[in-house]
Amino acid sequence: MTILYEVHNGLYVNMTNKCPCACTFCLRLEKDSVGNSGSLWLEREPTVEEVKAEFDKTDLSKYKEIVFCGYGEPTERLDDILEICSYLKRFCSLPIRINTNGMSDLINGRDTAPEFEGKIDVVSISLNTPNKERFYELTRNKFGIEAFDAMLKFAGEVKDYVGKVVLTTVETTITKEEEAECAKICEELGVTYRIRPFE
Repeated sequence: MTILYEVHNGLYVNMTNKCPCACTFCLRLEKDSVGNSGSLWLEREPTVEEVKAEFDKTDLSKYKEIVFCGYGEPTERLDDILEICSYLKRFCSLPIRINTNGMSDLINGRDTAPEFEGKIDVVSISLNTPNKERFYELTRNKFGIEAFDAMLKFAGEVKDYVGKVVLTTVETTITKEEEAECAKICEELGVTYRIRPFE
């Protein structure tokens, strides 16, 4: 089972395959792995202790950051991830990032932003589009059209508890006009906008 894997200079953590979305562009529709990760499909979800054990036998000095991002939505296991982050912060100075769809509040049924404080350093959220109807079409999420507003609410709140919040879209997938609209949304929220290269 692939729990930890490398992408560029980051050490990535794959803890769940659960996700409330069925995005039309999802990488896992195309392949089972990222880089040389081996299959990111889990036989079962690893326990917190198993994840800690993987970190204990890994040389973290090789990496620039730790990223919670696998073949699922990390906040499906938010409590477990935050416990692991607390553990890592005891001995590791690497920044910790989480790549998310921003639906943590909907998934967990509560306002989760304050829980990120002191544990997560960077939150990267897939914005995808400036339009909530189009967002629903693209993500096909189980929460419906209101997920877009919930995602933006979470982004605006979590910035008060972490070092940096980045909302992303993918280069070439939306128009320049839509990118300008996304930039405006991010400016209003007080977060960073990033256009990611298409992979």
